[in-house]
Amino acid sequence: MRAMVLKTVGEPLAMEERPEPTPGPTELLIRVEACGVCRTDLHVVDGELPDVRPPIVPGHEAVGRVERAGAAARGFAPGDRVGVPWLGRTCGVCPYCRDGRENLCDHPSFTGYTRDGGYATHVVAEADFVVRLPDDADAAATAPLLCAGLIGWRALKMAGPGRRVGLYGFGASAHIIAQVCRCEGREVYAFTRPGDQAAQGFARRLGAQWAGGSDEPAPAALDAAILFAPVGALVPAALRATRKGGRVVCAGIHMSDVPSFPYRWLWEERQIVSVANLTRADAAEFFAVARRAEVETEISRYRLADANRALADLRDGRLQGAAVLEP
Repeated sequence: MRAMVLKTVGEPLAMEERPEPTPGPTELLIRVEACGVCRTDLHVVDGELPDVRPPIVPGHEAVGRVERAGAAARGFAPGDRVGVPWLGRTCGVCPYCRDGRENLCDHPSFTGYTRDGGYATHVVAEADFVVRLPDDADAAATAPLLCAGLIGWRALKMAGPGRRVGLYGFGASAHIIAQVCRCEGREVYAFTRPGDQAAQGFARRLGAQWAGGSDEPAPAALDAAILFAPVGALVPAALRATRKGGRVVCAGIHMSDVPSFPYRWLWEERQIVSVANLTRADAAEFFAVARRAEVETEISRYRLADANRALADLRDGRLQGAAVLEP
């Protein structure tokens, strides 16, 4: 098999030829058809997440076909289409797992971070944690749904049922969730990097009520704001744009420091909350919602060997929608 491997944090990934892995008793060996490039991958590669332990293969939006199943991985046959998301495994016994909050597991495993991920021709995944996918789905178009979509969905649920939703950072997650909001009859207000006319036009094309720079005031008080951009300075800006009783949801796994701000911006029962990881229930819910909303992902396709270029394009803001690697 071939894999793009992070050998040193902060350095480009390197292509490696490796023996094809053998799945454990509860695992699946999956031939990767496509793997999305997520901002979390950047945080891993750039060392912005703690305890990155190279060598590691990034990637947690992998779509592929089962090639082999471990002896205890029942219910799967060669050729089955599955997705491999961020949550790779949980302990099942900690208080959070027992309480139905496996996304907060005390002893989790994360695909592309603590176990090898999908920037490869093959990946091994726990059978209980893969997502079953339609056989006729386009692999590359489906891949971003496995994290950008799932985290966006969890963030939207946490934002509550408000009609006016601000999306800060209009990339992979926002362009998916904007379509869900449109289906639910909500108004989307898209905030992009100042002057990013292309992203603002993209947001309007997907049904945004308004699109402008993050340095511009919202044209109407927001019921909720979701921050996909990992920029701490956007937290007080979003609070100021949110009405009384509104909620600001920080959807990323990493964010720059949040600057101080006057308490009066938080007062009147505004809230700031964060989203952490996802659950298998989120996946079941979201893929049903995505079908109902007829979500269409905007993707840029890259060869596996061009993973570094895809990461650079994401880092520098040159993408519209999501980047996807195709082995």
